[in-house]
Amino acid sequence: MSLIPDNKKREKVSRPPLMRRLAKDIRKNWVAYTMFLPVLLFYLIFCYKPMYGIIIAFKNYSPGKGIWGSAWATNCGFQHFISFFKSVYFGRLLRNTLTISITSLLVTFPLPIVLALLINEVRGKVFKGVFQTLSYLPHFISLVVICSMVKLFVGSNGFITDILVSMGIAEEGLSMLTNKNFFVPIYVISGLWQTLGWSAIIYTSALAGVDQELYEAARIDGANRWKQTIHVTLPSIMMTVLMMFILRIGSIMSVGYEKIILLYNQEIYETADVISTFVYRRGLVNANWSYSAAVGVFNSVINLTLVVTANKVSRKLSGMGLW
Repeated sequence: MSLIPDNKKREKVSRPPLMRRLAKDIRKNWVAYTMFLPVLLFYLIFCYKPMYGIIIAFKNYSPGKGIWGSAWATNCGFQHFISFFKSVYFGRLLRNTLTISITSLLVTFPLPIVLALLINEVRGKVFKGVFQTLSYLPHFISLVVICSMVKLFVGSNGFITDILVSMGIAEEGLSMLTNKNFFVPIYVISGLWQTLGWSAIIYTSALAGVDQELYEAARIDGANRWKQTIHVTLPSIMMTVLMMFILRIGSIMSVGYEKIILLYNQEIYETADVISTFVYRRGLVNANWSYSAAVGVFNSVINLTLVVTANKVSRKLSGMGLW
């Protein structure tokens, strides 16, 4: 039984409609919305609008007839997917893509964290600044230039080839890029050199936000630098590490075709050909748009599944995730 008289009960205040609240917020923060508008337009035009073209994967697309004018593929539109799964290329492409992606993940993901931890321990500001700048520089070199340098270094007369020849690993007078066994190491190591310093930036930024009082408390408890790193530094940046790891897992099937196309040749297709390069050849070179679109959709679905799964596993094990 209520002790408050009916005439003194508070009336429930209904919230204004969403559009009215949004309009009010836009008038109040119009500068922020103006700055956000180019970002929104970019994603709408270049990320969401092209998703309309996914329909091509379920049709026998012809540019003359257009997307809707082209006939639907057989087997309820899944003919191109079925053809890809039954083709001789499916196993090879999947194996090569996973091999290159997982090897790159194992090598290029933890090392930027280690580099950021080492930079964080440097006390000399001048040396620290010079070292960071030198580690960032390869990121700003054009990929075409990077691949040209790699070809020069591992060519038949390259200094890396000469070193490996003297060790009995490579054959004299032959480019290492003609040997299928060397492609993955060349791809991963050159990628590490190019991205190591740049990838460490986000971890360096996270380290700058660690509460210094935690280090002081650890020193009072007798912890040395190694124990401070294990018990203070790493737990403080773990959310950043998990976020970057989940994003990397989500792109594990998306090996960039640009670098591979610039490096590979028909002699090493067995280990160098991946899904993205196959899509490029079938779609743009052979003009088989529907087939290549189906392969691309399959690749995207796998990536989406991986990132959702990785996020769920992360939230279950650590309580942290992207959403």
